[in-house]
Amino acid sequence: MPTGSVSPRRADTRRNHESILVVAAEALRRTGDVSYNGIAKLAGVGVGTVYRHFPTPEDLILAVYQREVNHLIDIVPTLLERQSPDNAFRVWVIDHLAHYMMTKRGLMTALRAGPGELPTHTYKSLLDALDTLRKANVEAGLIRADLTVETLMRGLGGLMFLDPEGNWKADTKALVDLLWAGMRAQV
Repeated sequence: MPTGSVSPRRADTRRNHESILVVAAEALRRTGDVSYNGIAKLAGVGVGTVYRHFPTPEDLILAVYQREVNHLIDIVPTLLERQSPDNAFRVWVIDHLAHYMMTKRGLMTALRAGPGELPTHTYKSLLDALDTLRKANVEAGLIRADLTVETLMRGLGGLMFLDPEGNWKADTKALVDLLWAGMRAQV
């Protein structure tokens, strides 16, 4: 069984796993650090349970990171199902991607200081999620068909320069407006 995986046979094991990840994500957001004793206490499990699920702090940090990225990926079909493609793009960037980046600074600090190498499939998965949004907008005739997902991701790189202590949501909306003007299909 790979590190951090959960036996599908035990619901309590799955609940403990998720509870540990939720508490660890909050600890990383607040302090950028993982204390197994503190996480165990807040998650309502023994410290041995935390170690069984995540033998090293690096394992825990990577699992939190992967859980957060999975949310960014998994929300795309729901957004496209419930909203127009252009609104789905805006909501994904503003309410999910930028929000993730602004509220996960501690996680980013821990990732840089800890595991060393992030899974390479993560970037590809994020590109795929963004490409799903891009294609939906191309099919709706809302954005240029020649726009590549790589170019779009580079444009979103401006999110890295937002100030988490400032009005990052308004700044994100301004960035999305700027990108959208360049992406818009010529009629």
